[in-house]
Order: sequence, then C-alpha cells, then structure tokens
Amino acid sequence: MTVTAIQLRDYQQAAVDAAIAHFRASRDSALMVLPTGAGKSIVIAQLARLAKGRVLVLTHVKELVAQNAEKVGLLTSEAGIYSAGLNSKDTHQKTVVASIQSASRAASAFSQAFSLVIVDECHRISLDENSQYQLFINHLRQINPNIKILGLTATPFRLGHGFIYKHHYHGKVGNLDNSVFDKCIFELPLRPLIKQGYLTSPVVFDAIEAQYNFSNLDRSRDGQFDQVQVANIINASGRATTAIIKQIVSLASSRTGVIIFAATVKHADEILHLLGDEPKAIVTAETDSASRDQIIANFKAQKIKYLVNVSVLTTGFDAPHVDFIAILRPTESVSLYQQMVGRGLRLAPNKTDCLIIDYAANGYSLYAPEIGRPKPDSQSVPVQVHCPACHFANTFWGKTDNDGDIIEHYGRRCQALLDTQQQCQYRFRARICPDCGGENDIAARQCHQCQSVLVDPDNHLKQVLKKQQHHLFKVHEMLLEENANGLTVRYLDLDGNDYCRRFAMQTPAQIRAVYALFIYPHTKTPGIKPPKYNHASEIVNDQFTFRAPDLLLLKKSKKGWDLLQHYFDYQGKYQTHQAKFAS
Repeated sequence: MTVTAIQLRDYQQAAVDAAIAHFRASRDSALMVLPTGAGKSIVIAQLARLAKGRVLVLTHVKELVAQNAEKVGLLTSEAGIYSAGLNSKDTHQKTVVASIQSASRAASAFSQAFSLVIVDECHRISLDENSQYQLFINHLRQINPNIKILGLTATPFRLGHGFIYKHHYHGKVGNLDNSVFDKCIFELPLRPLIKQGYLTSPVVFDAIEAQYNFSNLDRSRDGQFDQVQVANIINASGRATTAIIKQIVSLASSRTGVIIFAATVKHADEILHLLGDEPKAIVTAETDSASRDQIIANFKAQKIKYLVNVSVLTTGFDAPHVDFIAILRPTESVSLYQQMVGRGLRLAPNKTDCLIIDYAANGYSLYAPEIGRPKPDSQSVPVQVHCPACHFANTFWGKTDNDGDIIEHYGRRCQALLDTQQQCQYRFRARICPDCGGENDIAARQCHQCQSVLVDPDNHLKQVLKKQQHHLFKVHEMLLEENANGLTVRYLDLDGNDYCRRFAMQTPAQIRAVYALFIYPHTKTPGIKPPKYNHASEIVNDQFTFRAPDLLLLKKSKKGWDLLQHYFDYQGKYQTHQAKFAS
C-alpha cells in the first residue's frame, strides 16, 4: 500500500510531540484535547506511524473506526480493523483500529501485546470498573503492564463527575477523585482553528421568533436535568414550537444541511410533522442500525435537508456540508453544547459559515471553557478569579456587571497545581471543622485534616432546636441601612419578620469588625479584595455585592436574640425560598 506524505498542521505536530515527550518520561495515562474538526485522526495516525511497538486504537462507533483506519493507512502501513459493524476482525497488523463493543466481546482475540492504546472520544470511558472500556484496558494491561494509555477528545468532561483528568499541563488541578486519566498533556482552543481557517466561522443568530423557557429546571446530583420537567415544558409549548420551526424553514432557504437537536422523542416527532413536505428524517436511540445508516447516508448525499435527532449525533458524526445547527433542547454543560455546535463547523466546498441558533436559551458561549461544575443559572458566565495565596488565575462560574467587573463567583477552592504537585490549599468558600478548625469543601462529610466526621447541618439543627430559647430564622431578603452610628443589616423572612444586626463604624477597630463579621462572610466574591469602606453609606450603595445567608440560628438572651451561626450554601430540609436582595 502506498504511504502518502501528509504535512501535519502546526498544532497537530505539537500534539504528537507532547505525547512523545510525555511517554518518554512517564507511564501515567495521558489526555489530549482537540476540538471537533481539528483532525484527531491525523494525530492518531502519526503516533501509530512513530510508535515502535504495536498500537491499538479504540472508539465507540464504526464511522470513527473506518475514519481512523483510513488515516492510519495514509501515513503508515494498512491498519487492521476489528469491528462487527464493518465485517472485519483483523488483529494481526502493527496498528489495529477496533470498536470497543466488538473488542470487549472478544478480548481473547487481543492476546498479543500492544505498547500503546489510543482511545478516541475518550470522555465516554466510565469510571465503573466493570464497564467495557475499563475491563478491556485491564485485559491489555495484564498482557503488557507497561502499556501506555492515551485519550483524545474535544470535551474533557463527564457529566456528574467533572473533568476526566487529574492534572493539567497548564498547572491546574482537574479532578483528583473521579478521573480516568492522570494528566492532560495538550489542549487546543477552538478560536485559533476558526481564525486560521481550519474550521468554518459560526454565526450566532439572536433575532429569534420564540424560545423555550427551561430556566427553572431542576438538576439531579449528577447535573442531569429532570426529564419529566423537560417533557412538560415542551408539551406546553406547542405554539412556540410552531413559531420556531417556521423560522427555521425560512432561514434554511439559503442553507444546505440542517441539524435540529430535539429534547424528547415526542418533541422530535412534533418537529418532523411541522416540517411538512420538507425533505427530512429523524434519528433517535430507538432507530435501528440499518435505518440509521441509510438516513445518515441520505443526509450526507443531501437527499435529506433536515435531520432531527435526540441525543445521538453529538459525537462520532461527520457531515461537513451542515451549515445550520438549531438547538431546541436544554443542555447540561458547555461540553454538550460544544459537541452539538461542532457538527456544523467542518469545512466544505462553497460553505462560508454555519448558522447557530439556541432556541433553548442555554446561554453558553461556543468559546467558553468547561468549568467542571454545572452552570448555577442562566446568567452565569466564566470569570477569572486570582487566588490571594498563590496568585493562580482560576476560572469559575460567576456574574459580571456591564463593565465586565466580577460581582459574584461560585468558586470553592483554588485549582492551582503547585511545584510540590499538591493542590493549593486556599478555599474561597469553606466548611470549618469544629474539632480542628480545618477548612473543608462546603459539601465535605469528613475533615481532610483530622478525619473527624463533620456533623450534618440538619442533624445539628435538629438537636439545637430541641433546646428551649433557640430559633431558626429562614432568610428571604436582606436589607442594608445606614443608621446614626454606622450600618444596620436587616434580615427578613417570608412573613416579613425581621432580625437586625447593628455595626458601629466610628473607629478603625469598629470598621475592622464590620469587615470580619459582615463584609467577608457575606461577599459574593470571596478571595477578591473588597473596596475600602469608611462609611455605612458606601456599603449600602454596594449592597448588590453581598449575599444573604439562607438561615440564621438565634438564641434568646436577656437583651433579645443573639446570633449563634449563619448558614450559607445550605441545602436541606429547613430550606426555604432562595435568599435574595431587596431591590
């Protein structure tokens, strides 16, 4: 077979060099992040060409098996293909490209040692030790304990678990507890690829006829949206769906290929009906393999203009002519959003751009980094917060004013990886251990310093409230007022009852007390140095920068009620409506 000389793009060569350098120095598993359309298959093929030992490339769909095998054949010797969907079971070549489903069902066929295993779309690897990927990779390790593991993905994030790597070569911590890979060794942003002409320019269209309102959706513990709520909103939005599809058809008159992401199968069926006589098709998880292959083939051949799908075309699908992406479903993370939009960014003849419309008002930017935690609300954006201890520039979810200044952020702990290879200990928000005073994550159940079990807030409150003279004040609003001597902080509950704290501000010591007892605990931007306040009026004017606690624990005294403790970031059975600032 003739080997084609292909000149790698600069970033592709940089990715290859990063992998070689890493594995020369370490046996740790490695991850590379390349956006959709960046040419991961060329990077894989070049690594297969340079590897001294045998290479196994694993992925989850036959389309990617064929694509990776083709590129390997262009750069080096022909690859063996092991995929039931492609009717091939060849494991004897230097490089083998296999579907994980076929390989895991016949692990004994992979009895010869491999020096390198590359997993394409590796964010799909589960942490479950009994999953297909984990069992099969462990089988390969038994044959060669020194096997190198490399993953490639456009989205290094798994919903419910966070980042899929422990450490990042930029010097930040990813996910030390629930990660598949040890280190992210290379990451390429999307913007340079578009700027350099390697991907199509996205055009985000905002003048939309209608939108779905998913802003009040509940999330499960793993960050997933409540699908019953999603279905109920869609079912009650027939008029909006009609207007949306009408606009899509109008805007698509000058477009070649349209992918519509629907929220549910019923929603997809409704969209298909509203498209009328337009050339269209639907693909869902319920579509059988043969029908799906035929539909996708017809779409790629442009016999079908509109392809409606439900959660099945986010990865492993390549139709370069797509120039219109319509998102009609809520999206749980930046990664999922970028996967969907990425379907339309590949280059194609006569294609000048790709129209992107988010009818679900997800509020993500195509260029936004993955934060590693679910988006708190639709107004949140990525913000950069410097650690006051090590000065690392963290990226957290937060909110900004019209000038771009941070008015709130939701960061918990500094993500810096120090020279000692330990994570920076600074915590922007913390849960204090009553035994040793150690700072812990606000969701921690055990102190990381003394290993004491941290008392559940509800259990603690239950015991305290059994005592006489104790009261739990559920905060609904917080008002700041100037008084003759300084500042009054007035907390209000749902019934309009209030509890007031008064702070004198006439001496430097009194002002320092205001900072210690009010400014720092209530700030929405912990870790960021607050302004210098000399008068209560200045604090009142900045009231939007302070957050109200969820609960106040009070105890009766001879002079009234004393504050024992306030609870921020509280989630439990005593929860009431979210605290807010009175306008």
